[in-house]
Amino acid sequence: MDALLPKRFERYVAIGDSSTEGLDDPDGRGGYRGWSARLAERIARVQGALLYANLGVRGRTTRQILDQQLEPALAMRPDLATVFSGTNDVLSRRFRAESVARDMEHMQSTLIEGGATVLTFTLPDLTPVMPMARWIEPRVRALNEALRGAAARSGSILLDFAAHEVGSDPRLWSEDRVHANAIGHARIADALAQAIGLPGTDDSWKAPLSPLAPKTGWGWLAAEWTWMRRYLLPWMGRGLQASFRNESREPGRPSLQPVPPAA
Repeated sequence: MDALLPKRFERYVAIGDSSTEGLDDPDGRGGYRGWSARLAERIARVQGALLYANLGVRGRTTRQILDQQLEPALAMRPDLATVFSGTNDVLSRRFRAESVARDMEHMQSTLIEGGATVLTFTLPDLTPVMPMARWIEPRVRALNEALRGAAARSGSILLDFAAHEVGSDPRLWSEDRVHANAIGHARIADALAQAIGLPGTDDSWKAPLSPLAPKTGWGWLAAEWTWMRRYLLPWMGRGLQASFRNESREPGRPSLQPVPPAA
């Protein structure tokens, strides 16, 4: 089976924020699975074995990921790495796309120089998911341009999810409208698996879901009010990053461990 892979991966390390950590894709054991674990499981199924570590921690900005996760990741000598961040940068009061690009390029280039194949991806348009996101849409566009530029200069593999409408389908996002749900994480994992040429993959992850039934005016207002009450107002009061301060700040999988192959 090993000969089927364009390249055999022995050590996969994922670094990033809550998306890499796996929110909101429960693993059924009180933790989270997420696209990085799903990708690791698929690789293990094809190869028969893989060591995998996930250093992702919710609330982290790109600079924090560089400062706190890059060195431990390099120490594990990965031959495959995923580097994804930017959501917390976009939501912060001070956002500079050029700073994000510089930090992303540094992380990607350093990992590549260490012998890793590096994967990253852009953010989809969130306005269909969260209409109030229109105020950050220019920031998301600037972030995506920064990510494209960083990947082009470093030689990373970039998946441009922003170019595919399915990424903006509300059914791929959790109730908080900031984190992907299990369906969304599965789509990301499928896309990344195709990007590294994993046998049995295709571009079906791009396919749109069946059309959504239109909401009534009252239904739309009720959904928006529920979301504002549960998520937006607390975020405005504390800040998105601050809402995570009382939660675990340690990586869920800080060291390389064998991955059970996906069924």
